[in-house]
Amino acid sequence: MDVGKRRNGTHKLNGKSARDGNGQHGSNGQHAGGNGSNGVSRRASAPGALSRRMPVAQSNPPMSAETPVPRSSLSTAELDRYRRMLLAKRDQLLGAVTHMENEALGKSRSESAGDLSQMPIHMADIGTDNYEQEFTLGLIANERETLKEIDEALVRIDAGTYGVCLGTHKPISKARLDARPWARYCIEYHRQQEQRGRSG
Repeated sequence: MDVGKRRNGTHKLNGKSARDGNGQHGSNGQHAGGNGSNGVSRRASAPGALSRRMPVAQSNPPMSAETPVPRSSLSTAELDRYRRMLLAKRDQLLGAVTHMENEALGKSRSESAGDLSQMPIHMADIGTDNYEQEFTLGLIANERETLKEIDEALVRIDAGTYGVCLGTHKPISKARLDARPWARYCIEYHRQQEQRGRSG
């Protein structure tokens, strides 16, 4: 009997140790599985973490209206030279606009007064006159817009901000100012605006 009890006790101990061993393996397996799931979650979140760290390239946004325009870096002599260029161009455009307006007004008055010498005879002549009148009105509108930009450039000279791009607040190149002294934007920002207009 003592030998049987000892055998049963040994069997129970062996069974307990076997269960403990299985339990230990189970816990190890669960622990390994936990590590595996953590590894998957880390790998899944890795692209997002990289995307958060990587900078995104953006084009230069336009400055807000509240941002003050920097002072011009041009010298007083350069500003005086551009002022003279603007005033000369302004006088030239004013003379051209006045001449075109007088011609258009004179033709309209002669037609309304019934002056037969000024009226076209053929239908083709009528179409040509209408086209010329529309073309002249378009030129007048364009020249008046340029006159407005010239006046704004003169104001910027007085304010000390002439030659600074209104879109990026960067200096406008002297080559561009020499060709177009009333320019409001640098050539890079001007091209960006044109591309946005075409894409829109």
